Amino acid sequence: MVEYKPGVDNTNAGPNVYDSVKENLLRTVDEMAKAQPQYYQSISNLQLDYIQTAKNIIQTTVSAQKQLLGNNWTIPSSGPYTEQLLHQSNQITNSTIRAVDVNNEFLINSLDTLRENLKVCNRTIDTFAEFNNNAMRAWNSIFSTAQQQQRQFLSKI
Repeated sequence: MVEYKPGVDNTNAGPNVYDSVKENLLRTVDEMAKAQPQYYQSISNLQLDYIQTAKNIIQTTVSAQKQLLGNNWTIPSSGPYTEQLLHQSNQITNSTIRAVDVNNEFLINSLDTLRENLKVCNRTIDTFAEFNNNAMRAWNSIFSTAQQQQRQFLSKI
């Protein structure tokens, strides 16, 4: 660990350590970033498999129901109950599709907002770092001036 000494230029007290830590952290982030395309592809494949499985469940279930009922049961293809069932089924389907659309829009807007917040965070970090650098320069200047005045005073004694 490098000891901080007022009035001494501490910025060069261990540049290799700072540079090494920075480079190691950046390399780590870069390595994690290399896997992102694979993650996206895996997630996309999983979603497609999920959609296909859902479709398969629907087709198999309806087919099994038809086969189970077969010719032994007759379901009227017209009439007030059938029309009401079809109407309600259409309403439920349309409502579900609207809900999915709203959910998708909300999710996309949330992700876009999150990206904007990350941009704001990055700008804030840059501003904070600039402020800290300016503050440290000011403090170093004050310490240097105080140390020079102390040396001058001591040399007169």
